[in-house]
Amino acid sequence: MGDPRMLIDGALVDAENGATFDNINPATEEVLGQCADGTRSDMERAVSAARRAFDTTDWSTNGAFRAKMLHDLQAAIESEQEELRAELVAEVGCPVLTTYGPQLDAPLREALAWPAEMIEKFEWKRSIGPKDAFGVGMQTEREVWKEPLGVVGIIVPWNFPIEIILNKIGPVLAMGNTCVLKPAPDTPWNANRLGRLIAEKTDIPPGVINIVQSSDHFVGEVLSTSRDVDMVAFTGSTTTGRRVMTAAAESLKQVFLELGGKSVNLILDDANFEEAVPRAAGICMHAGQGCAMTTRLLVPNSRYDESVELIKMGFEAVAYGDPTDIANFQGPQVSKRQQERVLGFIEKGKAEGARVVTGGGIPAHLDRGYYVEPTVFADVDNSMTIAQEEIFGPVISVIGYDDDDDAVRIANDSQYGLSGSITSGDLDRAKGIAARIRTGTLSLNGGIWYGADAPFGGYKGSGIGRQCGIEGLEIFTETKTVGWPV
Repeated sequence: MGDPRMLIDGALVDAENGATFDNINPATEEVLGQCADGTRSDMERAVSAARRAFDTTDWSTNGAFRAKMLHDLQAAIESEQEELRAELVAEVGCPVLTTYGPQLDAPLREALAWPAEMIEKFEWKRSIGPKDAFGVGMQTEREVWKEPLGVVGIIVPWNFPIEIILNKIGPVLAMGNTCVLKPAPDTPWNANRLGRLIAEKTDIPPGVINIVQSSDHFVGEVLSTSRDVDMVAFTGSTTTGRRVMTAAAESLKQVFLELGGKSVNLILDDANFEEAVPRAAGICMHAGQGCAMTTRLLVPNSRYDESVELIKMGFEAVAYGDPTDIANFQGPQVSKRQQERVLGFIEKGKAEGARVVTGGGIPAHLDRGYYVEPTVFADVDNSMTIAQEEIFGPVISVIGYDDDDDAVRIANDSQYGLSGSITSGDLDRAKGIAARIRTGTLSLNGGIWYGADAPFGGYKGSGIGRQCGIEGLEIFTETKTVGWPV
């Protein structure tokens, strides 16, 4: 388990200066092993390799070859799928249960295959028809062409690392681009495994994909500032996203940003409360470390006390602990720093007057690992810090509302707009409210919108652009309009 090397220009290499850093198991607090600690020079070499591969090979124009390489890469990953599963559980701390869904198996089924199939189906050229544009008697036939962007810098977080990597490199490569990937320092091995598989089990040309890990977050800034990089595709916090965008502005570089969320789970008064409210404990999956988690539970004031008791019951039923145990739904936070951050938000909630209904600390029965108890806050006003900031932990805030208009107001009273959920006995009513909530994705009555063909991203502070779907292909292309006399 675990390869410490980086992939630069088709070769598996150590850091330029030979430095390494530790990879920590968040469930045991033990060192799993080491990783090459990439430098700015390593990143610059990777960017140069990606630039050369785009400018001097036929990667950008040979769609059939790109499709084959994506299918070959998927086969290579599948050949070590079980090893990758164990590796994810060890370094991410995600419950093994989640790897059979969103952490591994679900994206592996389609994140590379769907973009590969779309290479042939994508509308690379479209006619907009002839026109005498200036009224001078010259009819001109006109077409719009879609072309690859060039070199894409990819920066991914630690919470769903392989899922996010695959859903980025699939569209990036399918559209004819080359790339440099920087994984999060908390979870580098899954990306390193990907690099080794590319080098050893595929014929992807050198430089098309480069992977540089580093313990230094600022090494990633090379991707934002280098004039040889045409776009940065970043998933992570809104704060870091602003930094990426600011750095990219100097070279007028395009950015795709998938950022934070503080999404609502809106239970309407005609819903089945005994089913819908306890189900909100689903946000404890993977210790609440998901940007689309619906961590604001909105319930009618007329049924507020009942709802608090139901969500308390749901949270106290969450099985958590050792992530290698298939029975556990919640594992540890990814690091000591993240554990302390979540506990800090819990203390902030108490200080601002919210009431802890259950949880609120470090579990006494777990003597190691970065765990936080599943925590329910009641008496929460939407202006409180715990209702406005992304906690990224197993913490939910129960907020009361008066009527549908009030619920919509509270839902939209946020800097974020990434996801959300609405439960109602009347689907048309739920759809009507969904149209009023400014967010990029919504689940109605438990529906799952996820897929390689489904655009994902957010409004407002939750980002710019969309990942996956046709929109997620187009974002990695340039648009060229051409005309000729007819």
